[in-house]
Amino acid sequence: MSPRPSIDHIRRPQILAAAAEVIVERGVAGTRIADVAERCGVSPPALLYWFDSKEQLLAEALTVDDDRFYEELEARVDGAAAPGERMVALIETATESADDFALWMELWTWALRDADLRAARERFDARWRAAIEAIVIDGVATGEFGAADPAQAALAIAALIDGLSAQAALGDPEVTNPRLTETVLASAERLLGAELPAGAGGRASP
Repeated sequence: MSPRPSIDHIRRPQILAAAAEVIVERGVAGTRIADVAERCGVSPPALLYWFDSKEQLLAEALTVDDDRFYEELEARVDGAAAPGERMVALIETATESADDFALWMELWTWALRDADLRAARERFDARWRAAIEAIVIDGVATGEFGAADPAQAALAIAALIDGLSAQAALGDPEVTNPRLTETVLASAERLLGAELPAGAGGRASP
């Protein structure tokens, strides 16, 4: 049995960060394992020991990105007990990172053809909608929100953030990050039947 290739001097997050960079630059179709290995400073065989394919690299890079998002969200809502404050924190955290959405767009494209990536997409989306739904449930229970259907509201808010974030990532001049945030907040207010509190930067002028 051949000895285990050593990449101990490269931490796993660094490998996945390099994979994310290359995939965003070249797309999954244009990315080779050799490209990621070169970016990391390791040999392709060493990288292939740990990751079977570039599709696996994409899925695991997105897992790291997803975990980072929820860690950031948890830090922002720490001490924000009211459901409205938590909803604003969630929307702002998501829309402020819209420029990094290209990696998720790659997942959507390749999930159409790859069963493993399709399953990963389902897990990510389920976690995303559940996070929104939990806030809506609390808001309805406390009376801060109107009589909204939590699952339906979560689906609509998640879809709006995802769709507009994709347009922002594509450089649509009509979808700047501030406008993205304001649009989602205004739509969330209508869906929830409640006025949401001003976020960290306050509300932009109409």
